[in-house]
Amino acid sequence: MSGAVPAAFRGLLAEKDGDAVRKGVQELSEADLGEGEVTVRVDWSSVNYKDALAVSPKGRVARIDRLIPGIDLAGEVAASSSPDFEPGQTVLATGYDLGVAHHGGYAEFARLPAGWVVPLPSGLTARRAMAVGTAGFTAALSVTQLEERGLQPGDGPVLVLGATGGVGSIAVALLAARGYKVHASTGKADRAEYLRGLGATEILSREDTAPSGKPLAKERWAACVDPVGGAALAYVLSTLRRGGAVATSGMTGGTSLETTVMPFILRGVALLGVDSVEAPMAIRRRVWEEIASSLEPSTLDELTREVALDDLGALLDEVLSGGATGRTVVRVGATG
Repeated sequence: MSGAVPAAFRGLLAEKDGDAVRKGVQELSEADLGEGEVTVRVDWSSVNYKDALAVSPKGRVARIDRLIPGIDLAGEVAASSSPDFEPGQTVLATGYDLGVAHHGGYAEFARLPAGWVVPLPSGLTARRAMAVGTAGFTAALSVTQLEERGLQPGDGPVLVLGATGGVGSIAVALLAARGYKVHASTGKADRAEYLRGLGATEILSREDTAPSGKPLAKERWAACVDPVGGAALAYVLSTLRRGGAVATSGMTGGTSLETTVMPFILRGVALLGVDSVEAPMAIRRRVWEEIASSLEPSTLDELTREVALDDLGALLDEVLSGGATGRTVVRVGATG
């Protein structure tokens, strides 16, 4: 792989310093890259809550003391010792240990195992793939699992919790594009028009999904995409229509779930866990193809903002404080 990586390139490095974490853009070298068969010239990455946790002293996400964060990346193969990839090919990678225990996408070059790499589907640019990123892949995987259980657009409204977040925004857009009536729940009342623009037909506040204290309440939704967890998830389980399901992937609302068996045994509802980190490659490739064919490029552009690598540190702090909306792509090495 000699010659594929320049003597120096830029990247955001997070380093533990006692009880603190120092982060900033630095000049790096090939010796700073991780192990793997595929070296990628990274053009774009994205911002996720997990990325913010990885550079937080209390985040408990980073598993190495010196880390290039970024759980998503897209760019061009610079060198490969794998027969599955060749120089010049455009690829993406999300999940696995990327940006957690293996250097990630916040540097102009990355090296990673071939088994983590996905060829960029036709219909997506590298930038738009990162507008989707882990958050959008999680949303799409959630919808896939609901549909594999039998969900169809005519079954009734689908609720999306945390709808202005990364997973929620893509879930709203994806469900609307597939013909579902989407109800979007958010704690940000000023973002109602944003959600309607993505395809939501009804906007709910967090108070509308607050627990009622009843093990069963009025049946409301055919299904739910839940990146929140906690009390909101407990409420949704009590209000699903008979035979409905929740695809759950997050815990920003807490890790505890206080519910009863009654929704499961009296209404036959299901709770589906969504693991987008270790999803098998066959499923990963299929879901990415579905994303490319379902989401309009204009929709992805509308819900995306862009930041430069130098502005990333401050934005990660904003994400931790709950101030981010939609999706943010990071211009890492792209020139156009």
